Amino acid sequence: MIIDILSWVCLFAGGMLGIVGGIGIHRFPDFYSRLHAAGITDTLCAMLILFGLGLQAGFTLAAFKLALIFVFLFFTSPTASHALANAALHSGLKPKLVMNGRGVGS
Repeated sequence: MIIDILSWVCLFAGGMLGIVGGIGIHRFPDFYSRLHAAGITDTLCAMLILFGLGLQAGFTLAAFKLALIFVFLFFTSPTASHALANAALHSGLKPKLVMNGRGVGS
């Protein structure tokens, strides 16, 4: 019973974090801050969802596979975010500087 409740809490928290990350991608002003919102939330969102699914699976081969998926995502997601930001910077995309809710120079 406790494992089921903990599992559903993790699944719900992961889903809500995914929604918050999607809102952040929509609301933030430029590419770099949107990439930050996506990069931070997707790793934690995936961790919570995979952990909740692993609790539902118990000590089985499926739980081991879920753990391997998390390890893969844990290393590749931040690397991909960094590569995207680095490619955008090298292609000349400048970050938008915001101070007190207004763009610099406005």
